[in-house]
Amino acid sequence: MEIINALGRRKSAVARVYVNAGKGNITINGKDLALYFPSAALQFIVKQPLELTNTSAQFDIKVNLVGGGIKGQAEALRLAISRALCEIDKEAYRPALKQAGFLTRDSRVVERKKPGRPGARKRFQFSKR
Repeated sequence: MEIINALGRRKSAVARVYVNAGKGNITINGKDLALYFPSAALQFIVKQPLELTNTSAQFDIKVNLVGGGIKGQAEALRLAISRALCEIDKEAYRPALKQAGFLTRDSRVVERKKPGRPGARKRFQFSKR
C-alpha cells in the first residue's frame, strides 16, 4: 500500500495526514498521540474515525499539525483521518463516516473585530448623559 495523504481544517488549525499500512501508531509533529494530546477526550476525538471503521490497528498515521488551539487541532485531525480512510476504501468506509458526520468541514470561525468597538459585536457602555 502506498502512502495516502489528506488535509483537514477546523477554525485556524490545519492537519496534514500521511497514512500507510502498519500497527496503529499515530505520530503528531514527531510526538506520540498521548504526549501531544494528554486529554483523554481529545484522544477520543482523534480516534473516532478509526474506531468507527474498525481500523485502529491497520494503519500508521503521521501528522503535521499547525495553527489553532488543541480542540480545533483535534477536530481538524479527525476530518483529515476520515478523508484519508475514504481515499483508501470508499465503498467500505464512506457511508459510516458520512453518517457520523466526520466528512463535513465545520466552517465556523471567529468573527472579526469591527473598528470602533471592543469586540466583534460588543459595544462600549451607553451613557445617556
